[in-house]
Amino acid sequence: MEATRYSVDNGVALLELNRPERRNALNEVMRNELRDVVTQLRDDRNVHALIITGAGDAFCAGGDLKGIGSAGLDNQGWRNRMADLHNWLKDLLALDKPVIAAVDGPAYGAGFSLALAADFIIATPRARFCMSFMKVGAIPDLGAFYTLPRIVGPRRAKELMLSAREVKAEEAQSLGIVNEIVPVETLQARARTLAESFAGASPLAVSLIKRAVTASSISDMNTMLDIEAMSQALVFGCDYHHEAISRFLNKQPPMFNWPE
Repeated sequence: MEATRYSVDNGVALLELNRPERRNALNEVMRNELRDVVTQLRDDRNVHALIITGAGDAFCAGGDLKGIGSAGLDNQGWRNRMADLHNWLKDLLALDKPVIAAVDGPAYGAGFSLALAADFIIATPRARFCMSFMKVGAIPDLGAFYTLPRIVGPRRAKELMLSAREVKAEEAQSLGIVNEIVPVETLQARARTLAESFAGASPLAVSLIKRAVTASSISDMNTMLDIEAMSQALVFGCDYHHEAISRFLNKQPPMFNWPE
């Protein structure tokens, strides 16, 4: 791979954006490699969690403006390019395994959007988030119109998008964007600890929870209660649930524990 590094260890996939000389800005090569990794992960049952991070002292500075400026696309060309991007983005958002973004330094523009596509964001004190699109007369992309309002609410999302102001790690945590803030030197270890904990989780329960939470923001009460009933029936009938109940009744350690 040219613009990313991908590896799997102990059931955890690590996807590292690897253009540190450009602060890991997204170019066409990186987008294609992200697409290929997400496609591979979608059907890989040997991987139970994904970590996305950036090489060097940045998560992702956004789209590579040099590449955008020289693309030479017309309106239909840009629309086709975004449609291709959205294909793998939808697969990432629907991935039936936990996705953890480990963010150090700037997550700007599409870099911020990519982090928002994760289920958890672990950040260092020097992480900075910015919907920077307005600074170049553009609009948020990489799914931000879908993800950000669902996390911070529509009014705050409009503020962050229209102001293009920088949000430091502590404020991002207060807004619900960041789950945890950890020292720079422990960022990767903490992300891996969280990812590895899901080796003991029920893959079926993880998948159903992610799907149900996504559906909840666009569904009514009756729809969500139906989803709950159908999902619970599925998990109650699987071997993992039977084993977990047996362990509980016999006072044995559970198979899954969230690492404190």
